[in-house]
Amino acid sequence: MTMANRLAQETSPYLLQHKDNPVDWYPWGPEALERARAEDRPILLSIGYSSCHWCHVMERESFEDAETAAYMNEHFVCVKVDREERPDVDAVYLEAVQSITGQGGWPLTVFLDPDGTPFYGGTYFPPEPRHGMPSFRMVMEAVTESWRNRRDRIAAAAERIRDQLGAVARIEPSPEDPSPAELEAATQALLAQADREHGGFGGAPKFPPASALEFLLARGEREIVTTTLDAMARGGIHDQIGGGFARYAVDRHWLVPHFEKMLYDNALLARAYLHGWQATGNAAWREVCERTLDWILREMRGPEGGFYSALDADSEGEEGRFYTWTAAELRAALADAGLADAADELLAWWGVTEQGNFEGRNVLHVAAGPGAEPPAALARAREALYEVRAGRVWPGLDDKRICSWNALAIAALADAGAVLGRRDYLDAALAGAEFVWSQLRAGDGALMRTWKEGQARIPAYLEDYAYTVEALLALYEASFEERWFEAAQQTADAMIARFADRERGGFFTTASDAEAPIARRKDLDDHPIPSGNSAAAYGLLRLSALTGEHEYERHAVSVFRLFHRLAAQHPQAVAHLLRALDFHFATVREVALVAPAGADRDALAELAAAVRAEPRPHLVLAGGLEGTATPPLMRERRAVDGTAAAYVCEGFACRAPVTSPAELREQLTA
Repeated sequence: MTMANRLAQETSPYLLQHKDNPVDWYPWGPEALERARAEDRPILLSIGYSSCHWCHVMERESFEDAETAAYMNEHFVCVKVDREERPDVDAVYLEAVQSITGQGGWPLTVFLDPDGTPFYGGTYFPPEPRHGMPSFRMVMEAVTESWRNRRDRIAAAAERIRDQLGAVARIEPSPEDPSPAELEAATQALLAQADREHGGFGGAPKFPPASALEFLLARGEREIVTTTLDAMARGGIHDQIGGGFARYAVDRHWLVPHFEKMLYDNALLARAYLHGWQATGNAAWREVCERTLDWILREMRGPEGGFYSALDADSEGEEGRFYTWTAAELRAALADAGLADAADELLAWWGVTEQGNFEGRNVLHVAAGPGAEPPAALARAREALYEVRAGRVWPGLDDKRICSWNALAIAALADAGAVLGRRDYLDAALAGAEFVWSQLRAGDGALMRTWKEGQARIPAYLEDYAYTVEALLALYEASFEERWFEAAQQTADAMIARFADRERGGFFTTASDAEAPIARRKDLDDHPIPSGNSAAAYGLLRLSALTGEHEYERHAVSVFRLFHRLAAQHPQAVAHLLRALDFHFATVREVALVAPAGADRDALAELAAAVRAEPRPHLVLAGGLEGTATPPLMRERRAVDGTAAAYVCEGFACRAPVTSPAELREQLTA
C-alpha cells in the first residue's frame, strides 16, 4: 500500500490530487529548499492546477509510474505547486521557462538550483519521445548529467535568468505623463486586432476578452463588442444547457471549448453581458448574464457564502464527457421529458449531427442564423437535459475559495443585482462579502489568499487586495451600506501600505513582509484576468472620486507612469489598465442620492434606477439618509422639501439638486 506523501497535509484540491503519488513531493516552502542545499540536489518543480487536463495526463503517465517516481526521488527534491494558490511562485517560474524556451503553459516543469534559481524547464513532457519532444525521463537524465558534470554552465545560466527575472519591477517611471492620445491609439490598435467575422481577437485558441470588451464599451465602440458577445453566446464555449462559460475555445469560431469552467471567467463575462445589455437593450445578453450568475449560485457557491474556484474539464477520464451528447442521448432525454415532437427542431437549433463535432459527440451550440426565433420548447428542453446531465459523473470540483476570484463574483452579483433589481443576486453578493471579511482575514486584518474547510491560508497578494477594493465599492454602490465603503477604504489603505513601490511607483505583487521567490515582481498582464496593478489603479481612482482624496489618485497615476507606454503596442494585454486610464481622462460624474432622515432606503430606488438605466462607466454613486457622512461625497447633502434628491457633481462641485428621475437623467446626459 502506497503511503501518502507530504501533500496529504495540504488543503489545495490540486495538491491533494497528488498526495498518493509515489513521488516524494514537498509543498513549496523552506523545508524543500533546505533539503536541496543540504544534499546538494537540484529541485524539480511541477506547477499546475486542479482543472488542468494536461496536468492530469502527466500525472497518470509519469508521476503515478513507480519507475519514473523512483528516478525523481533519487536525483531531485520534488516540489508541487498549485498555481492558483501561489500565483507569485507560478509567475516567476513561468517567466523563466518562457525566457528559456519561448513558450509556457501548464503543467509547468522547472529545474532549480538549491537557492531556487531556475536553469532549465518546459511544460508537458511525455513518457516516451513524441512529436519532436523528448521524454520526461530523457529530460531528467540530461539535467542530472549536467548537474554532475557541467555545474559551471548551470551556474552561469541560473545567474543570467535570475538577473532577467523581476525586470518589470525595475522599470522606471516614464518622464512623460500618459495622454488621451495614447488611449485613442490603443483603441485603434485593439480594433485592428479584432476578428470581425467571429469576434474576439486573433486566431485560435480564443479566450473570452472580458476586459477588452469593457474598455471598448466605455469608449463607445459597439461593432466588435456586439460581434464577440453574440458569437460567444451562440458558441459551444457557452454552456447552452446549464449556463456559464468554459475557459477558452480551441478554434476561432468559439465552437469547441476546453471544458473547464473557472469562477473568474464567468464573473467577468456576466458583467460584460450586463453592460452590453445596458448599452444596447439586447435582451439575449441580459439572459446570458442571468444564466451565468444563476450557474455560479447553483454550482459554485459554498454553504458559508463563498465561491468555489473551478470545475474540471474531465470526467470518467475523458475531456468534455459531462457536457457533450450523442444525437441518440438527446432524443431519448427529450422523449422522456415529453418533448419528442420538438426534438428535430431542438437538435437543428443546437447543430446536432449523428457524427458529432467533438470526438463523436456533440458540443451544443446555436447553429441557427442570427435573429432566428428560438424553439418554443427551448426552456423546457434545457431543464430536462440539465436534469439528465446532473445524473452523470460530475467533473472534479476545486472547492478552495480564492480571495480575488470571490471578489470578482461579489462585484458581478452586486452590479447585476442593482441594475436588474435582482435581490437574490445582491443578497448573494452581501453574503460573499461577509465571508471574505470574516473568514479571509488574519488576526491583524490582513487579507488571506485561500480558504477551505474552515482554514484560511497564505497571505494575500496584490490582486486579492485590488479586486477586493473594486468589489467592495461595487457592493457599496449597489447597497448604500456604509460599512462596505469603509471596508473598501480600509483595504485600499492596507494595499498601499503593504504593496506600493515608494521609489518607482506602482505596486509589487507580494507584500513588503511576505516571502518572495527569487525576485519581487510587478504584474501587468490583464489577460485573462486583470493584473493587480491595473485593478489597483482603477479601484483607487473610483475611491478618489468618492472621497476627494488625491493621494489615491496619485498612486493610480504612478501605475500609469510605469506602464502607459505599452498601451498602444499591446492593448489586449493591458485592457484593464486602459479602462483605468479611460476613467482617469474622462469627465467623471459623482452622484450623491439623499433621502430625508428617517425615510426607508427604498426612497432612493427611483433615483438610483435612473442612474443605473444605462451603462455609466465614468460615474461613481453614493447614497444614504440626511446626516450620512460616509463616503465624503455624502457630507452636508440635504433632501429637498422632504423629498429624496440627487446631486450631480464633478470634482465635488455640484449642480442644484433634483428630485425626479427625469431631471436626473437630463443632468447626467448634459
